[in-house]
Amino acid sequence: MRWQTDPLLVVDHLTMRFGGLTAVNNLSFSVGRKDITALIGPNGAGKTTVFNCVTGFYKPTEGRLALARSGIATSQEVAALTATGKRHAQSAGADLYLLERMPGHEIAREARVARTFQNIRLFSGMTVLENLIVAQHNALMAASGYTVLGLIGAPSFVRRQREAVEVAKSWLERIHLTDRADDPAGELPYGAQRRLEIARAMCIDPVLLCLDEPAAGLNPRESGDLNELLRSIRDEGKTSLFLIEHDMSVVMQISDHVIVLDYGTKIADGDPKSVREDPKVIAAYLGVSDEEELEKVEAELSK
Repeated sequence: MRWQTDPLLVVDHLTMRFGGLTAVNNLSFSVGRKDITALIGPNGAGKTTVFNCVTGFYKPTEGRLALARSGIATSQEVAALTATGKRHAQSAGADLYLLERMPGHEIAREARVARTFQNIRLFSGMTVLENLIVAQHNALMAASGYTVLGLIGAPSFVRRQREAVEVAKSWLERIHLTDRADDPAGELPYGAQRRLEIARAMCIDPVLLCLDEPAAGLNPRESGDLNELLRSIRDEGKTSLFLIEHDMSVVMQISDHVIVLDYGTKIADGDPKSVREDPKVIAAYLGVSDEEELEKVEAELSK
């Protein structure tokens, strides 16, 4: 249970309010290093709001989101960093970031958190290869001296450009799209576009990859290809995966850790088997709210 022994991300008492609406209520959980962690729940449970807080699209009303690129985000280290008013601290014990204090672009660039969206957001007019190269723009811009060295073709920029192309080609091979490298990304089949979007996010070498419903709209064969890709990313050990997903076959097949939300509140947190058998989870998905009906569900499970 790496989410307990070796957490990469620790979310502590996260609350997000929009006026009088509490979308996420006092939520605490951990994402384990080298784990695939799934955040599930009925529609409107607050899952995307949590993602938006982790990736900097929203600033939480309350709570802490501590990411340890190395080491462990212990409560003592988080408290010490919080007291300084800073958002990053590096020590022999940990390389720690407080994400709630960082704008989204710094969460991506410095803390190295990448994200995909429920609706695919490729550059459809660019080629497949160009989509993977443009993902590496931060490193390319730095190597270009922010235009000057790129304009004159400085050796350092040319070298970095060549490296970016090699990274892109390696991901094309992994997602089986080498033969489509020069085709417009918008012409790919839907499942291939999903894989390309994930590969593009991986080109920044993230420590945490957040995936918003990656299996949405996929047929069974495409879902199988997706599962294989996500497992391979996890097994490399460099990137932890945190996903929202409604396809329970995907969640239960590939997840190491599952967190369940209902109306912004956590109702279950554990391994897939224990979550699948939790009466509160079954009740939430079946829409059961009456206590007597919940007892019936529990009785059926105990048979």
